[in-house]
Amino acid sequence: MSVKRIFCIGKNYAEHVQELAHLGHAPDGDCVVFMKPASCIVPEGELIPLPRNRGSIHHEAELVVQLTGGGRDIPIDEALDCVAGLTLGLDLTLRELQTELKNKGKPWELAKAFDGAAPLGDFKPYLDQDLQAIAFTCHVNGSLRQHGHTKDMLFSVARQIHILSQTWALLPGDVIYTGTPQGVGPLQPGDHVVLESPAIGRFEWRCT
Repeated sequence: MSVKRIFCIGKNYAEHVQELAHLGHAPDGDCVVFMKPASCIVPEGELIPLPRNRGSIHHEAELVVQLTGGGRDIPIDEALDCVAGLTLGLDLTLRELQTELKNKGKPWELAKAFDGAAPLGDFKPYLDQDLQAIAFTCHVNGSLRQHGHTKDMLFSVARQIHILSQTWALLPGDVIYTGTPQGVGPLQPGDHVVLESPAIGRFEWRCT
């Protein structure tokens, strides 16, 4: 199933909210939603083209789910019936630019939706796993940067689907980047990034 739309959930892990606060990003109790075009995707194994001369580019490792559809106003207790597949991905962020845009009250697309801003692993079938019991890691050049567990989400995957469906009719192929844990940090050309989860698999990229 090809990717239709990319929905992203921001500030979904409390410790990540705290580390962003140190960078000048105010905490937000609401479910933060933004989008990326499908042209941002970098399939597993391909080179990630990092923007040049745009400031620091941060990795944000995330559980990603793909949907079978579902339409509008999906109840929370039916939301996981819409999940088709699971993988891991990176929400890449031009951090200084994002901070500048936020401080001016402007949208984030220039900092979040650039070409190559959504490296995405291959989807594995969803087999009724507990989506709030998935551990995952991000290593850069062999060093652990992020170690997350979906039990720590502020908004569960089911609740995310419910919230999104209140605004959009969810379609087959829609994907959700479900938020990142603490430990985000910069990437440089030549870096080797590995995302891994015992429940999903291992995915890797090199930056250029």
